[in-house]
Amino acid sequence: MSVFPKIEKITLDISISHFLLMFGYKLFSLYFPLFLIWRGLSLPQVGYTYLLIYLPIAVFAPLVGFFSHKINPVILATMGIFGYGIYCLGMILVPVSFLFYFFQVFLGISAALFFVSMRGILMGAKLENPNRAFAWFYSSPYYADAIAPAVGALIIWQFNFFGVFALSLIIQFFNAIFCISQLRKNTFNFSTVTKSSDRAILSQQKRYTLAKNKNFSFKEFNQNYQKVFEVLKKKTILIPIVVSFSVLLLAGFYRAFFVLFLKNLEWSQNLILLFVSLLSLVFLPISLFAIKRIGKLKSQKNVFQGAAISGALSIVLGGLGVFANFYTIFLVKFGQSIGGLMSGSGRSGLLSQKLKEHPEEASALDTIFSPLGVALGSLVAGLIIGFLGFNNLFIFGGIFVVAVAIIGKGLFQKHRFS
Repeated sequence: MSVFPKIEKITLDISISHFLLMFGYKLFSLYFPLFLIWRGLSLPQVGYTYLLIYLPIAVFAPLVGFFSHKINPVILATMGIFGYGIYCLGMILVPVSFLFYFFQVFLGISAALFFVSMRGILMGAKLENPNRAFAWFYSSPYYADAIAPAVGALIIWQFNFFGVFALSLIIQFFNAIFCISQLRKNTFNFSTVTKSSDRAILSQQKRYTLAKNKNFSFKEFNQNYQKVFEVLKKKTILIPIVVSFSVLLLAGFYRAFFVLFLKNLEWSQNLILLFVSLLSLVFLPISLFAIKRIGKLKSQKNVFQGAAISGALSIVLGGLGVFANFYTIFLVKFGQSIGGLMSGSGRSGLLSQKLKEHPEEASALDTIFSPLGVALGSLVAGLIIGFLGFNNLFIFGGIFVVAVAIIGKGLFQKHRFS
């Protein structure tokens, strides 16, 4: 039996492109709160900045889903990658001003283009195991974490923040070339094939068909969403999605303030770098077993277990207080990474299975959940951290997620057997 979980060609190409995107982004993302402080922003403004990045992803995701009906999603994803590169150029050239904040919104739009399109391709593919495929997709950022922060720290040390944005710009350029060249080999425009016999043959040969319709209208778009929401109203689907969303809210707490929490513990930049790199390196082999386990469990079970793990460990981290050290924080964050991977993969796998007739709409909705949760979590954290402090913030978030997970599982079992 192979140590590596099975990965299909379309999943491999998408995961590689996701890795490259995240590698370029994570060169500076870990240090981005420090960059904002360096630029003169206050702690609440750091939270608001993350809101400006993540909220547009949620807002523009349905629009990208609409255009996915009319335009090859590979092209849309490539546009999103180029958008990341343009953002890096803006961070180099633009001082803190209205335009600086506009670029945060622009990054969110670029992310919407990439993630809606890539999720749409995966959801439209004839995958053997959607949970496993999305586990590969969601683990890509962790692989980037193993190297990118170390490289980013070295570049920042030598050339300050502007150097790391320049390197990220170059990486996104090559990622765009990879995306447009590799993914188009594995997809084709189904609507250009006229003979039904040829369609049947091609459908068997290709894992994903791009049944684009240039005349697709907003009326059809609205009708599709009405059908999608009819499915989502079922309690056995809605409840796991709500539980998964609570995990994303907690992730927003950590996205905006975890690095600043480490700085508050008087960790040096080198120690933070060692922590992140070691966490990701250890995660690499363990993630292979996690992906196998995720592939064996039902989507809903992945969501509930992942939420319970993430919430409980957040309570532990906050409760440690002054006793928090490198090793305990490492174990807590490692467990949270596994919990987040389980929850996210379970949610995406569930949507992929239940909304397989509408992959464009499903991918847009799935893309909405992640940034909206992180954006709202960052906003709430920015509002309450002033009087709660870091430790109580993590305890509060963990209690919330655990409560939602327990109540959600109880309601799910009730409606499942009713």
